[in-house]
Amino acid sequence: MTPAEALAALRAAEARDGRLSVAQRRELLKRLAEAVLDRAEDLARALDADYGGRSRYDTLLADVLIVADAAKYSRFWLRWWARPRRAWVPYPFWPTTAAEEPVPKGVVGVVAPWNYPVQLALWPVVDAIAAGNRVCVKPSEFVPRTAAILAEVLDAALGPDVACCVQGGADVAADFCAQPWDHLVFTGGTATGRKVAEAAARNLVPVTLELGGKCPCIVLPGAELHAAARDILAGKAVNAGQTCIAPDTVLLVGHDAVAFEAACRASGIAEPEGAVASDAQAARLDALARDARVTPLGADAGRRRAIALAEAPAGAALSREEIFGPLLAVQKMRDLEEAIAWIAARPAPLAIYLFGATRAEEERIAARTRSGALVTGRAVEYAAFPALGFGGVGASGMGRYHGRAGFREFSDMRARVRHGRWSLSRFFDLPRKPIAAKLTAQLLKKR
Repeated sequence: MTPAEALAALRAAEARDGRLSVAQRRELLKRLAEAVLDRAEDLARALDADYGGRSRYDTLLADVLIVADAAKYSRFWLRWWARPRRAWVPYPFWPTTAAEEPVPKGVVGVVAPWNYPVQLALWPVVDAIAAGNRVCVKPSEFVPRTAAILAEVLDAALGPDVACCVQGGADVAADFCAQPWDHLVFTGGTATGRKVAEAAARNLVPVTLELGGKCPCIVLPGAELHAAARDILAGKAVNAGQTCIAPDTVLLVGHDAVAFEAACRASGIAEPEGAVASDAQAARLDALARDARVTPLGADAGRRRAIALAEAPAGAALSREEIFGPLLAVQKMRDLEEAIAWIAARPAPLAIYLFGATRAEEERIAARTRSGALVTGRAVEYAAFPALGFGGVGASGMGRYHGRAGFREFSDMRARVRHGRWSLSRFFDLPRKPIAAKLTAQLLKKR
């Protein structure tokens, strides 16, 4: 099935069967949660084979359980989210009533990446279904076994009249992004995100872009260095660092690199359970590290690479490009001002992580930086909170989804107005009577 055929089939289903009721949506979310849990071990085996070594825990927790929890959370709150909200009406229009009601956008297209192919395909589906839409998913061609199971999950849980899956390579992805969806979701790199936005703009399709960036960790003088190192490495180790919100660069304020390295070694976190996903990804990481002084914290075994600390000069690729792997850049900062300047000089990241920050320092950083999230004390885990909207800003993305934020992202907020039989505003209808001038003067008075 081509992207155009998939879109046409879903539009035909919508025309024939109408929009999904709240009751139907709740049932579909229940079935989706059950279906993904039923296939949990199949997905873990498929992703392990697609990667040539992927942590079972990474798949079960960060791909499977996170989707099931999101579906259950949205199902619980859906009736409340779907209620119209009354809007205030200025008194010259009384007794008019006004409200906003969330209306499904229609058919949502989802382009998913390879790094969390289940979560980043199905969490947008959860939010889109909660909002009453039909959905078409384009999984990554780099995880073919996983993509095949995703297609089966969508068919079993939602059925072909609600959701479908389109498979293929880069040419299919380009065709997919060029279709006139009612909303398009893309997760991937910033450069590709620009091309997706351009393709969608030709059809005036609104987009949600979840991109990347160099997520910094600021380790401040108040940090207990061993605890900070452990928490940073715990976030870096998830999926072998192949996470858009993984710690990218550690900015040391009031600590030196030798002490941080010792704290990292003492943490016991050195070798992620999973592998770098492909030879091409491994080669990209090697190219990034070419001009850097690299200090491995453990032993490599093929594409199963240990986390390594890396120091590079300012102009090196490691200092400019998102790492997206088990390399952790480290830079010494003179003070907090220099750390803030380092962040401000680069595109806004998805997340900034703080360790040892006082409330005053946290507020200072918040006031002078831009990011999708500002997180204190841990890394990565906040993306699993279904009640917290997730997204980037600027080069790290646009739009928010997860929970109510996703429900609103995939809804059109339609205005509903019911006028009364009489109101002061009718005195301004043509032909105007003398009272119109008096009322205008009264309304313009300062109150």
